[in-house]
Amino acid sequence: MPKFLYFLLFLLVLGSCKDVVQESANVAESSFETMANELPPVVAVSAKSDAILAQWKEYYSFHQSFERIYTIGFREDLVLVIEDLVEKQKLLEASEYPAEFNIPQVKGRQKVVKTYILKTKGDLEYRLNPENSIKELITAYNALRKQFDVTVNNTLPTDLIENEDV
Repeated sequence: MPKFLYFLLFLLVLGSCKDVVQESANVAESSFETMANELPPVVAVSAKSDAILAQWKEYYSFHQSFERIYTIGFREDLVLVIEDLVEKQKLLEASEYPAEFNIPQVKGRQKVVKTYILKTKGDLEYRLNPENSIKELITAYNALRKQFDVTVNNTLPTDLIENEDV
């Protein structure tokens, strides 16, 4: 009888040594990687806008940090990317804007991007699902990039609007 109990105990221990816990942890962590693959792409800017933005080093640094959103694999990666974006956004906001982009429309869109960066940071701090916040952040960033194109491609002279007699 004792041999039978030892054999039964051995089978029980052998059967409980599975890697089921490890597999479920990998599935939960890789959800950020699949989320990153499903995010909408960043809108490309025109050649005129790109030439101006290439000279604005603070924006270029911000854009490089923003592109890292698409490489996240885990929650901790996203936390680091968002913290970096907060710092780069502060530098961008304090920087000297190029003359073409030193207008309220661009600065307003940049404040919207800042709002969604902070919303995503809040979601991460409170352990909420940040997927919707990230999609809204990308939408706001795309609107900022589209505003660069609208501003550069605007051919209407501002003198006509300012000197109009009413």
